[in-house]
Amino acid sequence: MHLLDWLLFALPVVLVLGIAIAAQRYMKSVADFMSGGRLAGPYLLAVASGEMQAGAVVFAAMFELISKSGFTLTWWWMIGTPISIIVTISGFVFYRFRETRALTLAQFFELRYSKRFRLFTGMLGFLAGIMNFGIIPAIGARFMVYFLGLPPEVHLPGFSLPTYVLIMGAFLGITLFMTLTGGFLTVLIVNCVEGMITQIFYLIIIGALLVIFSWPEINAVLIDRPAGQSLINPFDSLSLKDFNIWYIVISIFVGVYGTGAWQNASAYKSAAITPHASVMGNIMGRWRDLGKNAVVTLLAVCALTFLNHPDFASQAAAAHAQSAAIESAQVRGQMEVPIAMSHFLPWGIKGVLCAILLMGIFGGDATHLHSWGTIFVQDILVPLRKKTFDPRKHLLTLRLSVLGVAIFAFLFGSLFQQTEYVFMWWAVTTAIYVGGAGACIIGGLYWKKGTTAGAWAALLSGSLLSGGGILARQFLGTAFLLNGTEISLVATLVAICVYVIVSLLTCREDFNLDRMLHRGKYAAAAEDLGELPEKKPATSRLQVGIGRVIGITENFSTTDKWIAGGLFGWSMLWFVIFVVGSIWNVIAPWPTSAWSGYWHIAGIGIPIFLSLVMAIWFTWGGLRDMRELFRRLRVQKVNVLDNGTVVGDQNLDEAGGKASPEK
Repeated sequence: MHLLDWLLFALPVVLVLGIAIAAQRYMKSVADFMSGGRLAGPYLLAVASGEMQAGAVVFAAMFELISKSGFTLTWWWMIGTPISIIVTISGFVFYRFRETRALTLAQFFELRYSKRFRLFTGMLGFLAGIMNFGIIPAIGARFMVYFLGLPPEVHLPGFSLPTYVLIMGAFLGITLFMTLTGGFLTVLIVNCVEGMITQIFYLIIIGALLVIFSWPEINAVLIDRPAGQSLINPFDSLSLKDFNIWYIVISIFVGVYGTGAWQNASAYKSAAITPHASVMGNIMGRWRDLGKNAVVTLLAVCALTFLNHPDFASQAAAAHAQSAAIESAQVRGQMEVPIAMSHFLPWGIKGVLCAILLMGIFGGDATHLHSWGTIFVQDILVPLRKKTFDPRKHLLTLRLSVLGVAIFAFLFGSLFQQTEYVFMWWAVTTAIYVGGAGACIIGGLYWKKGTTAGAWAALLSGSLLSGGGILARQFLGTAFLLNGTEISLVATLVAICVYVIVSLLTCREDFNLDRMLHRGKYAAAAEDLGELPEKKPATSRLQVGIGRVIGITENFSTTDKWIAGGLFGWSMLWFVIFVVGSIWNVIAPWPTSAWSGYWHIAGIGIPIFLSLVMAIWFTWGGLRDMRELFRRLRVQKVNVLDNGTVVGDQNLDEAGGKASPEK
């Protein structure tokens, strides 16, 4: 590492500490700590939430996936394009959830079902979440150890300690400081600033990679695969284990079913200034991701080229030797690409990538710490108490809970031995909760006949099947017939059937969805509490036209319609290419040279162009929304009753603050 690299490495640390100290004075209430006061605009949400996906652990997981499947999964992902794009533009789940004014998902469950159900889902979601999060700081720290070329162990008098444990502790300490100072408000601001810097840094890395590697070199490595395991021909990749077309199909189905269920970024679901801003934040996030994908894909295929192309054999020998020294096969597979990058990236560029990864680590870990720490308080402690928290004690309890999650993550990451791919581990631990919760969310928001009994039955069946699958997979290993993704599919299907059947059998009276969603005659109550009025979607008349079909409503401004319509048109263009290309290849398979040419344009060239456009667009939008956020913070009125407590089937501030306060 050159001096310039270390200076760039220090940039995120200085940035995080500086913003955390400066922004903490704006945090004045529980709602600020939980959801940034519900004042975030769509660009702010898109840029900040995207920073969660820029950390070392996400890069490691993506590198692991691309090194096993190459470009082929990109092709098969287009199967679900029409579904995923309509889900995004229509605001499926997210719009209605924001209308409830719930700070957490389990708070919505109490509004819709019961306090006991909130308590149980809070416990289950918290346990599944900290297991899911437990490996993230460790993988991120390992990534940085191998990328920076640090020794695997630090030898102290009488014993030795893995270097990643020390790095993990340092990273968690900095992240903890950021999260504790101002809660989600600080996390939101830091992530947005980091996200805008990251967009510029992506362009620098892309430029360097295009100078170091040529497409003929990359292509030579990608096409050198056994039959049935191609990295560029999706129709010659069906023999790939785990990451294949079935992985895609199952992931699409489970992804739609579990929309909004996983709570690792719960505050983003309630932080938008209006329900429509939440929808636009998701739409813009899809646009921004198109730019980020270029650098991840390019880094992965360049690393594969460096490790396997004869032209780089002498330089890659040291990287191969370093990888071979790692005892754990799973860790070796995850660290292969980071080790390669540490050998082929020049000084300066290595520091830029370090800064990106470190900002992503801070952004992602802070969001997880905040989510799981606040969920423990809001959805386990708050429902158990007979009296509401005093605001000051409530904030102290939230901070202590976040600290507890950080301690758990450090211990879990230090002791747990991972045996699954990162994506597989995430799929399984997520399914423990999402396997049953998805039915409860969709049924609770959209179906007035959904009942508490149906929700209990769905959650228990989905969670037990997922948990049982985890244990079977852990003890039986590959002898167990299902992998992590297939386990989640079975749990999901059973939960849906159980929810519908039990709800129909136990429904005695339709639930009042309008009151929970603050619609119709109940809209005035939300506006009295500071909610901005919106035009409610018309549900009583027939909706026609392509805009209506894909979810564009009266709340979309002309600019919003162009952004959403552009995303729909762009996505459907690629879906048409997928359909035509698939039919063509069934009738007359493309030669390898044709696939190489296609991915050179569609997998490398176009994403690079988009990364440039997105960097300009979202830097402007992020700055605009941050300015608006601070303006709103200066004039907002503190609502001490907006603390996540539910009275009867209403939020405390809507019920007139009738719960017993703490003395």
